[in-house]
Amino acid sequence: MLQYVLERIKVADSVDQIVVATSLNSENDEIIPICNEMGVKVYRGDENNVLSRFVDISRLYPASHYLRITADCPLVDPRTIEEAIGFCQSFDYITTGPKYTDGFDVELISREVFAGLSSDAVSAFDEEHVTSFIHSSSQYTKKVLVPSVDMPSCRLSVDEPNDFQVVSAIINSISTTQSPFQFSLIDVVEFLADNPQILLLNSMNVPNAGSNMNSGQKLWRRAKKVIPGGNMLLSKRPEMFLPEGWPSYFSRSSGCKVWDLDGNEYIDMTIMGIGTNILGYGRREVDDQVNRVIVDGNMSSLNCPEEVYLAERLVSMHPWADMCRFARSGGEANSIAIRIARAHTNRDKVAFCGYHGWHDWYLATNLPNKDGLNEHLLPGLEPLGVPKQLSGTALPFMFNDSSAVRKIVDQHDLAAIKLEVQRTDPPNPDFLFLLRELCDANGIVLIFDECTSGFRESFGGIHLNYPVEPDMAMFGKALGNGYAVTAVIGREEVMQAAQSTFISSTFWTERIGSVAALATLDIMEKEKSWKTITELGTYLRSGWQNLADKYDLSIKHFCIPSLAGFYFDSSDSRLYKTLISQEMLSKGYLAGTSCYMSTAHTAEIINKYLLELDPVFEMIRACEDGAININQILRYPACHDKFSRLN
Repeated sequence: MLQYVLERIKVADSVDQIVVATSLNSENDEIIPICNEMGVKVYRGDENNVLSRFVDISRLYPASHYLRITADCPLVDPRTIEEAIGFCQSFDYITTGPKYTDGFDVELISREVFAGLSSDAVSAFDEEHVTSFIHSSSQYTKKVLVPSVDMPSCRLSVDEPNDFQVVSAIINSISTTQSPFQFSLIDVVEFLADNPQILLLNSMNVPNAGSNMNSGQKLWRRAKKVIPGGNMLLSKRPEMFLPEGWPSYFSRSSGCKVWDLDGNEYIDMTIMGIGTNILGYGRREVDDQVNRVIVDGNMSSLNCPEEVYLAERLVSMHPWADMCRFARSGGEANSIAIRIARAHTNRDKVAFCGYHGWHDWYLATNLPNKDGLNEHLLPGLEPLGVPKQLSGTALPFMFNDSSAVRKIVDQHDLAAIKLEVQRTDPPNPDFLFLLRELCDANGIVLIFDECTSGFRESFGGIHLNYPVEPDMAMFGKALGNGYAVTAVIGREEVMQAAQSTFISSTFWTERIGSVAALATLDIMEKEKSWKTITELGTYLRSGWQNLADKYDLSIKHFCIPSLAGFYFDSSDSRLYKTLISQEMLSKGYLAGTSCYMSTAHTAEIINKYLLELDPVFEMIRACEDGAININQILRYPACHDKFSRLN
């Protein structure tokens, strides 16, 4: 397609020289031999700062004016190029106007425009879109071209495969063997008038959609072509917050701030790495220890000593525990615990409450009943790929439902009972005692999943706040303050079953996770971080409630204070969550309806956030009253609230 564009440009006699401005990325190496064969110069520069390439070319190749033709416009008309050049002595900037169909774009810029350009005069958007700074400036003289015929309202540039189908159909139909590059835009208009069905192929594509997308969204579109679902973690998909508008990717993070790929700074009032960073992003004392072991070496054929130190530390914090095993993710830790419990009891079935990862043992819940996990994780989870023989091995019960647990124990020979000790409401006084009694009486392993709750309300598991001890517990997320490490601790008689079954993985032995965890534990203990984040979360929750009361909105709170969240008691709750993300993003906040606290947050940060959130709650009140239609103020699709396949 690039070659075709170059051949079209060559038809314009007034063009003295052609230079292809591409990037230094290796994927563009194949452009070089094509241009060499055609006698066309090539300049390679910054992938993201496209404007800098044009400025550099204006210095390397002196000329009075420079045409800008983009390679996604193979239908560009040589006659339009000649028309633009005809006005070059009278204007700084000549361009095809809005009456031209997208795909016939021509721009002509004087040398003086580039010569007088300073780096502080342009934004990141300008750096990518090259001439946008000219459009918004009054210091340049401009000429907008008007086509000689009425052109159709359609898309004839090429960004998607169906765009390519349309353009290929046009070229193959109207170009001739004798003059394949000579046809005009009038020829195209006449052909489309006779063959309108061709435009149905890409009629759903939005013209110039890319110019309105941030760099993160553009990369997300690329990601979904090469990564199933787009990424590795459902909770970080932009569709869970603001589809088609969320920044999606970060360039750096520090404290409670995140910078996107375009350099925009946001205060993170959402999930703080899904709860991994209790001490804030990039905590120096932790990073310093990690950098030290990177210099000394992260892996070798010998074991890292820090895993012993960490195991001793975690066991000492939990007097009931004797031994420890490590992994890198919460899902792995949960699966390790289930494997050990099954090996210890020589039984298969597990009763559980809450969310415990993605592995087969857990998702098997939905084999006999596709709605089995609806109240524990997300609705809509299909157990595809999970062996059907696992049906009936994972048995869900609701939190604090003593009768349901008794019934499961009476009807099934269980290996384990597993639950989160507290996610939102605390356990009833007798609930944990009942579980302990049932497990003791029936030889069942009692497992507390603390991957999320650990270190958030105590120095260790949240179960330390209650007078019931488990047989095993798992810790993750906050344990390494952003570095991958999870732990399974337990009683020796249970944990030794790990020796009779195969549980082993290469990267469970790397050094960084253990070192980060030890440094994180030191800081937590010194600063009593669990108290700080609980106080901040309680303060934030009261702020949400005050706004709801101010505007007479009904909201429901969920999760412990340091993992605070709420939802609107309204049929439009999902739309309101989307609105919050949309409006707060424009104010410099990553926000939704939940916020994981860190010690990097402060009351001052929360107050400023609540001040910016106030008018959004006012808008929601107006929506509830019918004064505003929520669908008319949302600029993006609604966020997802269940598992969805992302194409």
